[in-house]
Amino acid sequence: MIQAVSAIIDGKPRQGSGATIAITDPATEATLCEFADAGAALVDEAAQAARRAFADGRWRSLPVERRQDLLRRIAARIEDAADELAAIETANTGIPLTQAKQRHVARAGYNFRFFADYIGQTSGTLYDQAPAHLTLVRRQPVGVAGLIAPWNAPVALGAMKLAAAIAFGNSCVIKPSEQAPLGVQRLVELLHEAGLPDGVVNLVNGLGHVTGDALVRHADVDLVSFTGGTTTGRVIQSVAGERLKPTTMELGGKSANIIFDSADFERALDASLLGIFTNNGQQCLAGSRILVQRSIADRFVPAFLERTRRIRIGAPTESATELGPVASARQRDRVLDYAAIAVADGGELLTGGRRGADLPRGYYVEPTVVLAHDPGMRVCQDEIFGPFATLLLFDDPDDAFRIANGTSFGLVSYVWTEDLHLALRAQELLESGVVWINTPMMRELRAPFGGWKDSGVGAEGGAACEAFYTRQKTISIARHPLALAALGRPR
Repeated sequence: MIQAVSAIIDGKPRQGSGATIAITDPATEATLCEFADAGAALVDEAAQAARRAFADGRWRSLPVERRQDLLRRIAARIEDAADELAAIETANTGIPLTQAKQRHVARAGYNFRFFADYIGQTSGTLYDQAPAHLTLVRRQPVGVAGLIAPWNAPVALGAMKLAAAIAFGNSCVIKPSEQAPLGVQRLVELLHEAGLPDGVVNLVNGLGHVTGDALVRHADVDLVSFTGGTTTGRVIQSVAGERLKPTTMELGGKSANIIFDSADFERALDASLLGIFTNNGQQCLAGSRILVQRSIADRFVPAFLERTRRIRIGAPTESATELGPVASARQRDRVLDYAAIAVADGGELLTGGRRGADLPRGYYVEPTVVLAHDPGMRVCQDEIFGPFATLLLFDDPDDAFRIANGTSFGLVSYVWTEDLHLALRAQELLESGVVWINTPMMRELRAPFGGWKDSGVGAEGGAACEAFYTRQKTISIARHPLALAALGRPR
């Protein structure tokens, strides 16, 4: 394991003098390490370092081929360190080791390869319709990006922000969640080991309301990208808005996973379990509301419960483990509280709702399933963010779409049907930024990924990131010397 530092500025580790923050292993409740909150002073140094790196052009002025080469070296360095990164991520988050390596670390490397390829194909636009002028539009990097990564998938999602920001020539300061900073810290070290110039990527570790707030407010930070909870996102966007800083906000979700009676039953069952119980249920795009057509409920619900009860809970380092601990004691208590809330509101607790059996230490929660009789219940509306599935029954497609759209969130929708016309109707009517049809969660990085309503503002992806991390400039050039009016010339 690595020792957390308060910051990495100009490629060098730094220790702050703020409040002490302890990093805990969710599987054992042991303290992995401690660090001091970076605070405003180190944020200021990090932002200034990023500004210097941007201003002198040590990175943004390199030919695109040089930047591509470096991005690919970073990807290779991540892949070479996959075992180490996965072990750090698992110890810090409780994500099963197999998932951490095969999904999170693999995705981190792919992010850098993807943007290396993408920037080799970008182009400007030329308008030549005006007879006297040629007008071209080009895009240039914005400057210094403030990047704030979440605790549920810090390496994968932190790498997405880093790869996109620097691919287009920006410098940046990244702040991981104070709960899970270790994987991102090692990721930043790997970037420097691959040869990234000092100052292009800087890291600050600390509390959101201290270090995070200082980062968002800093005058040298030109734009902010945040992934996390909706409440925090509102605060960040409000502060950034006071300074007219562009933001992207990837926020919460309460995604509907709709199982029609025309679905491939076994495939829909497998995917429904994956959609809520992978990553220990802690993902904004989880299919946490499972909508089942009433005509197949007598078959689907017992099958789902049987499989849920057989999910292997255990130490995340064990290869057979399918569900590890949630990330913190607070998150464990939140999930357990919602099991009680569901019953109090008239729902049926079908399985789970208790601490993990036979696991005396660690923040383990049994995979929990509740049958809700009213889509307005809190367990149908609130993002619980754990291994907690809420089942809802519907009669016909109109009923399904009404229930699916009946939340303040709009990140992802899942649809399971072999009826092409129904699938096309569903993608038209569902109010979410992403609709996945007959597939569990996947990310097509060429396409935008972002939510509607309380699930966010803006998107990530190839063109979406280009639009955010660059700004457009319009240049008009006279085709030939122009005859100009001679104001003030003697007659």
